[in-house]
Amino acid sequence: MIEAVGLTKRYGDKTAVHNLSFRVRPGAVTGFLGPNGSGKSTTMRMILGLDNPTAGSVTISGYPYRQLPNAARHVGALLDAKAVHGGRHARNHLLCLAQLSGIPARRVDEVLGVVGLQAVARKRSKGFSLGMGQRLGIAAALLGDPQVLLFDEPVNGLDPEGILWVRNLMKALAAEGRTVFVSSHLMSEMALTADHLVVIGRGQLLADMSVRDFIEANSAGFARIRTPDTEPHLREKLTSALTEAGGHVLPESDGALRVTGLPLPRISDIAHDTDVRLWELSPHQASLEEAYMRMTQSAVDYRSTTDQKSGLQQPLPPGALPPMAVAGQGQPGWYAPPPPQGAPPNPYAQPPVPGGGFGAASGQAQVPAPGGGFGPAPVVPAAEPAAVGEKEPGTLVISPVKAEGAGAEGAPAEKEAGAEAVVAAAAETKTHDSEDAR
Repeated sequence: MIEAVGLTKRYGDKTAVHNLSFRVRPGAVTGFLGPNGSGKSTTMRMILGLDNPTAGSVTISGYPYRQLPNAARHVGALLDAKAVHGGRHARNHLLCLAQLSGIPARRVDEVLGVVGLQAVARKRSKGFSLGMGQRLGIAAALLGDPQVLLFDEPVNGLDPEGILWVRNLMKALAAEGRTVFVSSHLMSEMALTADHLVVIGRGQLLADMSVRDFIEANSAGFARIRTPDTEPHLREKLTSALTEAGGHVLPESDGALRVTGLPLPRISDIAHDTDVRLWELSPHQASLEEAYMRMTQSAVDYRSTTDQKSGLQQPLPPGALPPMAVAGQGQPGWYAPPPPQGAPPNPYAQPPVPGGGFGAASGQAQVPAPGGGFGPAPVVPAAEPAAVGEKEPGTLVISPVKAEGAGAEGAPAEKEAGAEAVVAAAAETKTHDSEDAR
């Protein structure tokens, strides 16, 4: 059994865990839930003696972890599946752990068989996938055949078959009377695996109860009823009767009614008294995920949004066409990037248009040309020639030097002076090049 009493951990002026008290009992899978940054990993590290608590205490079978004789035979843990030397074989990694704890070598082959890594036992762990690394970490936790097991995100990276295997493994370990403490963010998996829940938020205890009690305490059950579609007047009659009896009735998108505040037998009696036929009368309860979200909504430190400012729903840039609707499927938000300032529009940066191909600059679809490929690119009109005296960007213009004394008849003098300036500039450049060469 794991028991925490007044557990507190501070890092400077930040309190990661505050006055946390709970028990993890043997014979059950206890889920450890909480938002990111709530203190789950810190709590697990204090349980395993990796961090010293600022206040309070935590014991395993009545002893702090560091005082357990041969702790690996009492406690197995998976906190970080990457805590393996990448150049070491999987079997050698487990063999080293076994030798450090006085565990027989035959146990290494046993746990490799349990986690399904016999075929890669002599391969280096740096080539393992994320799921294979998780299996190796679970094998290390099971190596000493301990009575207390802690797992932090054990199904991370596993495929559906691996997730099912971990679920059955946790239940089997608990059925043997072991203490199983599992931290996870997968609510659907916790609903299928855990018997009991410890929920924390911002380092404080929020709930310590069974999964069933947790869902009932943090969600409102409801009844779903359906009447014949051809009798809408009877549905309105039943709605009025249920409301008068103290129920709250809401219509659903498929025509059914959601009723809260009344038990099923009472709803059935009211329908009978009002002479309304029911095609459906079924109880419904919120999922663990819904109950968890309701419980922790005020304890979330990192909350995401989906408004336009968050970048997930960007407005259309100027000149971009709206995304086309594709029949039979949702259309992702594809928007053409805005063209560079001063550049002609890119015909290939347009969204798909009806008829195939991509929109051209004129908005017409471009179709494959005979013999393969696409038709020629749209002709971009040539830029207007610059007016006399104007300077185009990136062009060096040498203005003619007007000779002194030249008047209205001084045009030849201006041309000669301009030519002399060009020759002088060229000669100066040549002189510098010669000096650089020397």
